[in-house]
Amino acid sequence: MQEVVAHVYDVTNSPSAKTNNTVTRINCIFKDCIGLGGIFHSAIQVYGTHEWSFGYRERGSGVFHCSTGQNQFYTHRQSIVLGETHCSRSEVNKILKELIRAWTGDSYDPLSKNCNHFCDAFCEKLGVRKLPGWVNRFANTCNTAMGITQNAASCLRQAKAEIGSAIKVASKFIATQASNSPRRPKSQSDGNQGSPHDMISRLKYMISFCSTSQIPDETADPTESS
Repeated sequence: MQEVVAHVYDVTNSPSAKTNNTVTRINCIFKDCIGLGGIFHSAIQVYGTHEWSFGYRERGSGVFHCSTGQNQFYTHRQSIVLGETHCSRSEVNKILKELIRAWTGDSYDPLSKNCNHFCDAFCEKLGVRKLPGWVNRFANTCNTAMGITQNAASCLRQAKAEIGSAIKVASKFIATQASNSPRRPKSQSDGNQGSPHDMISRLKYMISFCSTSQIPDETADPTESS
């Protein structure tokens, strides 16, 4: 049996020291103070003095390794023992070869397929527990929020179409009723209700509003400023 260790880093690879300090503060507040997580990089160590992780690469595999706890692009935060694997060294090498082929660098996505997802996949094959939830909670939360936003936009579009259709049906019904009803002077009692003609005008305005109102584009990049 061999111990499996996760190495977690603060993602401080920006050329801006101010940005790196901000990330560190965010991680301290959200992880250490609140316990929700933060912006982290992770890698897995098993057999030997190297850790394995995953990142973007234009060609070839995105799987890479470096000396344990020595990733020069990030700031090492802590090491976490995830358990012991029953896999032999040769079995681990075979698993890594499979992961190297499957995890291509151009498939990297910071929210849905990042280094933390890779580590979880690696741990699953090793038969040990996955990373603690806080390590990747930031990405998972953002990814879920994007999905909710896209679903909400889709539902809103459908609702707009259905409302517009219903208003058109109601408008036709009111117009028919108005044409079949004798006209009479507007009395003091129904002054707040308005005539059928006024109601039709309002409905037409609502139809126009529904057809021209802006609905969030579900394909738009949520990070872009408006």
